[in-house]
Amino acid sequence: MDRGIPVAGNEEIELYLRTYYSLLRSTGEIQVRSLVETHSAMQSSLHLRAEEPTPDISAFVYAVMRLPPEIFQTRLVLLGQSDEVFDRRGYPHVEKWQLVQAAARHRRCFFDGQETMAVFISSVSDIDDLIPMLTALQIEWNKLHQAMATPGIRALLEDYAAREREPEWRATIRQEEDFCRRLGLEHSDFAKLRQAWGDRLWANLLTIAQQEKNLAVRLLAGSFTDYKRATQGWWQTILQKVADVDLPHRPVYFVSSNTHSLVNLLGGYAQAHADEIVAYIQAANPEELWAEYQRLESAPGTDSRENWLYYALRKWLATPDGDRHLAERQAWHEAIGIRHIQTPLYLDLDAQVIEIGRLDPARFDSRLAMPGLERLRQSRAVIFNIDYPLGQTAYNLLSQVTTGVAEIRGTYAMGKAATLNGRIGDVMIPNVVYDEHSQNTFLFRNCFTAQDVALYLRYGTVLDNQKTVTVRGTFLQNRKFVELFYKEGYTDIEMESGPYLSAIYEHLYPKRYPVNEIVNLFLIASYDIGLLHYASDTPYSRRQSLLSKSLSYFGMDATYATAIAILRRILANELAML
Repeated sequence: MDRGIPVAGNEEIELYLRTYYSLLRSTGEIQVRSLVETHSAMQSSLHLRAEEPTPDISAFVYAVMRLPPEIFQTRLVLLGQSDEVFDRRGYPHVEKWQLVQAAARHRRCFFDGQETMAVFISSVSDIDDLIPMLTALQIEWNKLHQAMATPGIRALLEDYAAREREPEWRATIRQEEDFCRRLGLEHSDFAKLRQAWGDRLWANLLTIAQQEKNLAVRLLAGSFTDYKRATQGWWQTILQKVADVDLPHRPVYFVSSNTHSLVNLLGGYAQAHADEIVAYIQAANPEELWAEYQRLESAPGTDSRENWLYYALRKWLATPDGDRHLAERQAWHEAIGIRHIQTPLYLDLDAQVIEIGRLDPARFDSRLAMPGLERLRQSRAVIFNIDYPLGQTAYNLLSQVTTGVAEIRGTYAMGKAATLNGRIGDVMIPNVVYDEHSQNTFLFRNCFTAQDVALYLRYGTVLDNQKTVTVRGTFLQNRKFVELFYKEGYTDIEMESGPYLSAIYEHLYPKRYPVNEIVNLFLIASYDIGLLHYASDTPYSRRQSLLSKSLSYFGMDATYATAIAILRRILANELAML
C-alpha cells in the first residue's frame, strides 16, 4: 500500500474546505451565500441534487434535524469554544440566553430570542460539520421558497398553518398529494418533512414561503489554543465535581460510547422498576412497544428482554410522571459509585465516572456474569465514559485524559458508522484505520474479535479484520471519494477512530503524531485498544438511511452487544490484575 490514500484527487472537496476556512479568518461576518457554488460543486453524497432546481428534501431534513429549531429565526450564527471566548468578543453571558437543542446532534447552542445563535464548538470538526450543514439548509430553504412563491400556495399554507393549531386537524393524504404536485415534490419526501416537524409542519412551510434565508457566520476564535483551553475547562469542571474520587491518581479505563448503555448494564435501575415500566408501555404503547414486549414474552430466549427494558425506560423517564424518578435514578447510581457530570460552560459532552470497586455485581445485567465478580470490591480502577464526541474532538479529549491521569488501562470506543459491505445493524471491528485529518494509516491490534460481540447480537452480523476510513465530515465526501476507498478495501466510514489513534500514539510515543505515514501500533501498545462500530448507513447503495432513518428500538441490539463486549473486557482485565 502507498503511504496513505491519494485523497488530494478530490479537488472539489479540497476547494470547498479551503474556501470556507479562508473566509472564516475574517473578523467579521461571512455570508453563507458565498459558499453555495463550491458546496454544490463537490457533489456531496448527502446533497446530490444541490445544483438542481428541484428541492433535495433528504439533504434538507438531514440539516434540519441536526440544527436547533430556532434556526428558523436565526440570521447570525456565532462560533466559539467557551463562555470566555464569547465574552471577549463582545457577547457576554450567552449562557443566559435560551438553551436550544437539535434533535440529532449534541452541541451546546444558545439563542438570544431575536436573530443570533451562539454555538459552542470543541474542534475543527464542528466547523466541518456546521458550515456544510448551514449551507445545505440555505440552498434547499431558498429552493422551497421559490417553489412556494405563488399567491395560491401562500394562501393555502396560511389556511393550513392556522388549522394546524386545532387539536384534531390534520391534512388528508389527498390534500398532501395535491400540495406536492403543485411543488413538484414526491409525497415520500413530504413525509420526511412531516416526520421532522410534527405539528409545526405547515407553520414551518409558511415561514419558508414568506422569506428567503440569508445566514451569516462568525468564527470568534479558531486557534488550537482556544480549543485546548475549552477542553481543559471541561476537564477541570469534571475534576471539581468528583474531587472525592481523586481521578488523577486512579487507574482509568477510557470509554467513548453514550450516556445510557454502560450505566444500564451496571446499575440495575431498569430491572428494579420493571413492573412500573411495563405497566406504562402497556397503557401508552409508544412506537408499538407493547406488541414487541408480548413477542418477547411468548418466545423467551430468542431476543433480549433487557434491551427492550432499557429502551422502554427512556420512554418512561421522558413522561411527566416518570420525570419524578430522575432524581431517584441519579441517587440510585451514585450509591454504587456511578457519577454523571455535565459541563454547561464548555463542551456539550457529558461524562461518567464509574468506580469499579463500589459497583454491586448483584445489579449487573445477566450478560455480564463471570466468575469472581465479588473480588471487584478490591479494585481502585475507574471507568471514565464520555458521550459521543465529533471528529477531532476525540483527539482533544483523549489527549487531555491521558495527560490528566496516572495510568490508562485501556481505551475503548463504540459508535455509529457507514458500511460499504454490510447491512444496517451489523458490527464492524477494524484493525486498519486511514485518518483524513492526519493522512496516516494506523495498523493496530484490536482487542475485540467477532466472537466477543456475536454472542450478544441477535439481528446483525459481526465483521472483524475490517479497514476503516475516518472522514472530516458527513457532507465532505462524494461518490468518487467513496469509490476510491472501496477499491482500496476500506468498508467502514466514521469520524472518530483516527483522532483517537493519534492521541494514543502521542501517549505511547515521545513525540507528536506524524503526518501521511503508515503508523504501526502493534509493537508499542501497552494497553487495550478496542474500536467497535455499528452500521447506521449504507451509502454505497442508498443514502436514505443516514438522511432520514433512525436506528430506533432495533438499534439497541448492536448498541448493547458492543457495550457488553466492552464491559466484559474491562471486568475480565480488572479481575486478572487483582
